[in-house]
Amino acid sequence: MSFQQGLSGLNAAARNLDVIGNNVANANTVGAKMARAEFADIYASSLSGGGNNAIGIGVQVATIAQQFTQGDISTTNNPLDVAINGAGFFPLSDNGAPVYTRNGQFKVDADGYIVSTQGLKLQGFMADSNGQVGGVTTDLRLNVDGVAPQATSELALRLNVDARATVPTLAFDATDTSTYSGVTTTKVFSPQGVEHTLAMYFRKAADNQWEVHAALDGTMFASNPVSTLDFDAATGRLPSTFLPFTQTVDVPAAEGGPIDVEIDLTGLTQFGSPFAVTEMTQNGYAPGDLAGFSIAPDGMLMARYSNGRTLTQGQLTLVNFRNPQGLAPAGGNNWTATSVSGEALTPQAPGTGNLGVLQSGALEQSNVDLTGELVNMITAQRIYQANAQTIKAQDQLLQTITNLR
Repeated sequence: MSFQQGLSGLNAAARNLDVIGNNVANANTVGAKMARAEFADIYASSLSGGGNNAIGIGVQVATIAQQFTQGDISTTNNPLDVAINGAGFFPLSDNGAPVYTRNGQFKVDADGYIVSTQGLKLQGFMADSNGQVGGVTTDLRLNVDGVAPQATSELALRLNVDARATVPTLAFDATDTSTYSGVTTTKVFSPQGVEHTLAMYFRKAADNQWEVHAALDGTMFASNPVSTLDFDAATGRLPSTFLPFTQTVDVPAAEGGPIDVEIDLTGLTQFGSPFAVTEMTQNGYAPGDLAGFSIAPDGMLMARYSNGRTLTQGQLTLVNFRNPQGLAPAGGNNWTATSVSGEALTPQAPGTGNLGVLQSGALEQSNVDLTGELVNMITAQRIYQANAQTIKAQDQLLQTITNLR
């Protein structure tokens, strides 16, 4: 029986060394998870099933258990390197078959799809034309085309006109600063994306009343003032009945003009402080080419364009399992679901529930403790040698018996 005990010990120790060797080999593998051999004793079955003096007949490797603890995160210079800080797996598609990984070394293939090192397509939510994400997960694909221009259709200003200003005695003249109290300029864009400068001049007409004059690229509008502002003397604000107004801006017809711009001045105030602009926004922009992209902690995939625009192209998702240790290693830093792990839970945005968050420009390193594994290797080697000694001792006993006369 000692031969069987020793032989089972040798086999178990050898498999333990295999596991340790695999851990050591993957100490620098991004997203790799260490494993450990878990052992169980073996007892021969008896017909009666009784007795408490049974001697075991050896050991067996009960399972190879993966350890899904967090690995260290190191930074890189690649925005498509993504680390998971917390629980979860990236879902991938292997020609339609789902696989899962913690390795965030992603790339863009020739067709614009975001793929893993093995060419498997990363899954997530694609954005619609309004930049909204959600619905059913699909292959994430970067739109490498530029963005078309958009003509300005909305303009909003927030500023303060000085309540202490006096009514000018001279007629309005854009070249004479004494005929108005303040001016602000903003960009507006034609349908073809050509940039123009819209200037708006604020001139006090009477107590609590102001005129707004406008010019495009230095040429005054044909009809000025374009608006008259009547402030409430008690509050220094425009009345609630004052609404945004639509103004026709005569950009050249060769650029698709003129354009109608809704101008919102409802945020203007008349306080006893100098003329000051606090906010100025408009919704037009020039055409732009893709300049770069980034991934937010919640998985939002943002594309940056040369015209200063940042648009949402999609969102990375994460999945988790009831029992991650039940996942089957598929090689290439990938796992597949099994009946032990259970099916993948519904893909969700990073940071949702118990899922971790993402860090762009970073990678999760292997969670292998190299020092600990080397110590484990020494221990496993000694155990192997000890089991070999039991076989040697049993051999010597048999030799003694066979030598009896």
